[in-house]
Amino acid sequence: MQLIFLGTGTSQGVPMIAQNADAPIDMANPKNWRTRSSVHVVMDGLHIQVDAAQEMRLQCIREKIPAIDLFILTHGHADHILGMDDLRRYCDLKGGSALPVYSTVEALERVRAIFPYAVREKPISNGYPAFSLHEMPARMELEQGTIEATPLPHGQVETIGLVFTEKSSGARLAYYTDCAEITPVAEELARGADVAVLDALRPREHPTHMNTAKALAAAERIKAKNTFFTHMTYDIDYESSSKSLPTNVYYAWDGLRIDI
Repeated sequence: MQLIFLGTGTSQGVPMIAQNADAPIDMANPKNWRTRSSVHVVMDGLHIQVDAAQEMRLQCIREKIPAIDLFILTHGHADHILGMDDLRRYCDLKGGSALPVYSTVEALERVRAIFPYAVREKPISNGYPAFSLHEMPARMELEQGTIEATPLPHGQVETIGLVFTEKSSGARLAYYTDCAEITPVAEELARGADVAVLDALRPREHPTHMNTAKALAAAERIKAKNTFFTHMTYDIDYESSSKSLPTNVYYAWDGLRIDI
């Protein structure tokens, strides 16, 4: 299994528009330049895209993403949904068939509202997107392995937390972005994973995201072999902030690839 971090930034990206000159971050370090959060997972040859940020096109070009077979939308917020129009190229590469899209009922309604022209079994013509919409099941059985889903609290909506298990290798990946906490069910589902990816917005508390302290506490409970933090603001400087992290816990960066 391979995990590719396409973006690791918060909803405003880093640097954000009109960022304060005295922000505690070194913008000369490329690991501090963060596009909006999404990941690409390759599970025994199956290409799974999780979320589509506004920079989707640039992220996929940068990382040379050759295909997307399955798309999962964790929730319907702008920084995760607005790049979905760029999925049109992957519909072309699938021979003009619709791309399967899985999400919550609430998020699927947003897809219908924002991209009504794309909700169809075939693209209007070559170069157009087509989405086949499905409610995300608690457990998806695939030839290449399983994807388990669990709801995570995120303000007035729920985010889908995901645990991938590759059949051939047994590798396990937990991806929990955009959440105020990790529920007991989600914690148990992810426990002992090879890699856990957790929301860690900033050092200060936030009403709908885990801050660094909450993410560290969750990592300690989950006990993954390696934990990576994502969805970070400019309050987190890669070099200086990394010094305070415990063993086997890291800040992710755009373009980071992990073989699991």
